[in-house]
Amino acid sequence: MNLSTLVTPMIRQTLSADVYAQLRDLLISGRVMPGEKLSLRSIADALGVSVMPVREAVHRLVAEQALEMAANRYIRVPVLTVSQFREITSIRLNLEGQAAARAAELVDSQALAEIEKIHEAFCAEFAKGAPDESRLITLNKELHFAIYNQADMPILLQIVESLWLRIGPIINYDLRSGTERVVQRVQASHHAAMVDALKKGDSVAACESLQDDIKSAAEFILNTGALIVADAHKPVEAD
Repeated sequence: MNLSTLVTPMIRQTLSADVYAQLRDLLISGRVMPGEKLSLRSIADALGVSVMPVREAVHRLVAEQALEMAANRYIRVPVLTVSQFREITSIRLNLEGQAAARAAELVDSQALAEIEKIHEAFCAEFAKGAPDESRLITLNKELHFAIYNQADMPILLQIVESLWLRIGPIINYDLRSGTERVVQRVQASHHAAMVDALKKGDSVAACESLQDDIKSAAEFILNTGALIVADAHKPVEAD
């Protein structure tokens, strides 16, 4: 992977927070894959900084379990176990469903227009003969968080971001894989249902459509074998 195409070189003197923010966004957006190996030097070169601020940022992300530091000093994007994935997904169903429901009650016309714009861009990209996977992944994240931001629940949003930091690299596995789900535009149909619920101010439908989106992607990922098998497969359900 060429990191220089995914990040923006730094020019400020105090860099650790900026490096952390860019690496965090890469993980939340799912633009790096589980098991992918990086090095302090490759990250520093891509960002145009010294190794020191990169090391500080990476140590923060390791503490948050968003990255792993291998014995040979390489940094690795963690591969979740089935049990970890199922637990995080269960929490997401509840928290993100709550955020979507609340957003349907509070969203204003300006925010709704922005959400629709992101959804239309997502659908337009999907409609291409060869969709840009990176753009689909970015738009998927932007749509979800544009909705969650409307819930006006900053603590909940912070928790959701921490969950995406752990699960982001695997969330978009189907968007990268070119499977039948992509061909049939399953993700776009779930997003359309979410947007429609927001337009109607229907909190129940917003919650259900958001949860359907999460469950559909989760079941696909669980069936791919992309996770470390730690327990028997069970359906993902909201509490």
